[in-house]
Amino acid sequence: MNKRTESIRSMFSVSAEEPLSADNKPSMLPRVSAGPVRSLRDTFSGVERENEELRARLSSGHVAVELDPNLIDPSPLADRFHEQEAAPFEALKASMRERGQEVPILVRVHPDVPGRYQSAYGHRRIRAAKELGVAVKAFVRELSNENLVVAQGLENSAREDLSFIERAVFAAKLENAGFQRSVVQTALSVDRAEVSKLVSVARAIPTDLVHAVGRAPKVGRGRWQALADAMADNVARKRVLSTIKGEKFPTFSSDARFLAVLSAANRSSEADPSSISSRPISSTTGVEIAKVAFTETQIKLTVGRAANEGFATFLIDRLPALFDAYAKTVIPGDRRDQ
Repeated sequence: MNKRTESIRSMFSVSAEEPLSADNKPSMLPRVSAGPVRSLRDTFSGVERENEELRARLSSGHVAVELDPNLIDPSPLADRFHEQEAAPFEALKASMRERGQEVPILVRVHPDVPGRYQSAYGHRRIRAAKELGVAVKAFVRELSNENLVVAQGLENSAREDLSFIERAVFAAKLENAGFQRSVVQTALSVDRAEVSKLVSVARAIPTDLVHAVGRAPKVGRGRWQALADAMADNVARKRVLSTIKGEKFPTFSSDARFLAVLSAANRSSEADPSSISSRPISSTTGVEIAKVAFTETQIKLTVGRAANEGFATFLIDRLPALFDAYAKTVIPGDRRDQ
């Protein structure tokens, strides 16, 4: 058989090296060289490695996820006051509506309620997301109670966003909850002496007074300390508590409310009509010669200078002798006036 005949026969014959599959399945793919196989295997390995890294980042909270804001509860130790002034919050909400949420919040899985979360920081963004009806972007991390309060404190300290009284109240809350002083220092990024000042101010001022005043963002430690010192006087405390019950008080800005409270604390009792009882003193002929005013701490005798200046001088000159005469009438051991 010549070469031409073999060539023609091969066109109509089936090679023994390529048998048909008995179950009608496609025959095996032809073998390929080692280079493409290795390249394909490396590609799949790279994808799997990226997936593993992504899972690790998700589990460690380095990748933001979207959560229903209605499933997020506030931190058990809040470091912010409820915002009474609407303008800052409305500005945040408008920003999120126009540009979306640019900075994720930080949450942990709720330790006691399955399916819920607790926020470390970002409560205003959570509230804005609720009102806008959108999901909130969040980092979800495993946080102990200590890590939770440190995270929320450091985030706000870095932004210098907490007012003095918010920081003071937060420090007192942490101490009352049993956290070590070192944890409080770390959370607020301050030294031990500053923590002591913060806590002492928060404990000296009644809680209802602090909440009535609010954040007072422009008021620093000096004036809050002055108010705390004034609260040691019961009379000043009564004047302050009376002030915050006034009808117009809630209409003031937070800083203005503080100034009204500090003014009331420093006002002398004589200037407070509600604390004064007075009556005139008349001569035997019925002519008024003086007035006497009684407060909780003083008795004040007033003589009109225009009509009775001579009498006032006469009285002042004789006060020592009058006191001596009075002292002789006091029973020994009962001279509490002196």
